[in-house]
Amino acid sequence: MTLSIAHLQPIVALLAGILILLMPRLLNFIVAFYLIATGIIGLGLFH
Repeated sequence: MTLSIAHLQPIVALLAGILILLMPRLLNFIVAFYLIATGIIGLGLFH
């Protein structure tokens, strides 16, 4: 099975949700990292 961005986003969202429930202070860092990663991928810097 190959993983693509379509498979990876729900997994990342699930892990982020669990981490936010366990440690709410991580919310800012998780959101910032997700937005930066999504922007980089959207610009096509990673294939």
